[in-house]
Amino acid sequence: MTYSEQHYGAGDPDCPICGGVGYVRYDVPEGHPHFGKAFDCECRRARVDAARQAYLRRLGGLEHLANKTFDTFSRDGVGLQEKDRDNLQRVYERAAAYADEPQGWLVLAGGYGCGKTHLAAAIANAQIAMGNKAIFITVPDLLDHLRASYRTKEDEEDEDSFDEVRNVPLLILDDLGTESPTSWAIEKLYQILNHRYIVRLPTVVTTNRNLEELELRLRSRLSDPDICEVVPISAPDYRRGGVASSQSDLNGLGFYSHMTFDTFEVRKDLPAAQRDNLKRAFKLAKSYADQPQGWLVLIGVYGCGKTHLAAAIANSYAAKGDAVLFVTVPDLLDHLRSTFAPDSTVSYDKRFNEVKTASLLVLDDLGTELASPWAKEKLYQLFNYRYNARLPTVITTSHELEDIDPRLATRMRDQRIGTLFAILAPAYLGEKVSGR
Repeated sequence: MTYSEQHYGAGDPDCPICGGVGYVRYDVPEGHPHFGKAFDCECRRARVDAARQAYLRRLGGLEHLANKTFDTFSRDGVGLQEKDRDNLQRVYERAAAYADEPQGWLVLAGGYGCGKTHLAAAIANAQIAMGNKAIFITVPDLLDHLRASYRTKEDEEDEDSFDEVRNVPLLILDDLGTESPTSWAIEKLYQILNHRYIVRLPTVVTTNRNLEELELRLRSRLSDPDICEVVPISAPDYRRGGVASSQSDLNGLGFYSHMTFDTFEVRKDLPAAQRDNLKRAFKLAKSYADQPQGWLVLIGVYGCGKTHLAAAIANSYAAKGDAVLFVTVPDLLDHLRSTFAPDSTVSYDKRFNEVKTASLLVLDDLGTELASPWAKEKLYQLFNYRYNARLPTVITTSHELEDIDPRLATRMRDQRIGTLFAILAPAYLGEKVSGR
């Protein structure tokens, strides 16, 4: 039995064609080539295809980036000047063309929040939708994984992982240049890139560094016009759109300015129990926004409305003139990593202190980051500080607490400091999107 059969059954129980059996027989006379033969019903083919895509996303590290597609990418950006909009449109078109037929290397170069990671993930998701394999991984997390394998002496497993990265049909390396440039790290990256360079395997790289700043051997591979195309993105950080320049460049609230309590829908298409549950979540969030105290943890599947409610709390708080910091956990870790770069204009201590002492902190999408040892430790330090200081904090996650670092989950569960609320509504897939 295949993976898809085990997890998705034969067919759709409500299918009017096969009645849930998953296959059909054509009404043809004896002697016809199709006589007596069973064929997959369309409903089962759709389920098998969905299962295969989900499986490929898990293999490729894209399980939590499934929403990063070309359809969800804003080609107009947020508050961009005309020249930056034109640039972003050209980059979008080039990335979409590459996704249709990956050949050679594509380097997306630009500052944090310009859209390069979204486009890189969209390329990978487009290929997976075609049934092709792709691996998406940030460079620091790749190196952390390789280091961990060496430390635990899992040499064979490490070699298998290393070979898979070197030989996967499409590799996306995100955030090249944010890793610590040790001799070991440079050597591993060179081995990967040099192999793919020689074999001419399609590769996408994103970086916020100038190529001249990269190590010579890496730069030589990424600068070869015979195989590599460098596409600069001039757009500034979209997360600062609509946000006053006096606010932190970490703050992504400007991008969620449309997510307020007034624009939140308690969906009428839901069963009564789920609709009542969503109403309770709305009232709880609104009450918290009026007087933020302790922690509020919203759990639910992607698209259930938890990010909309978290953003509505932040927008309501900011409208009163109070300082609030809204940031997704992967973006937060990116910003912290960037402080280690030689050309960083802000120190790690200053950046981390800014987050841990925020008057109101909203952490969106906990668990979507790749949980390297470094990431786990930084998040624990942040959680522990705000927990002990009893600082108002809103957290959203699509993960069960059992799947989250126990040190974090313990603090999220503590009813003495906050409220944990599970939103039961499924993902909203209608044309009008009310939030995540």
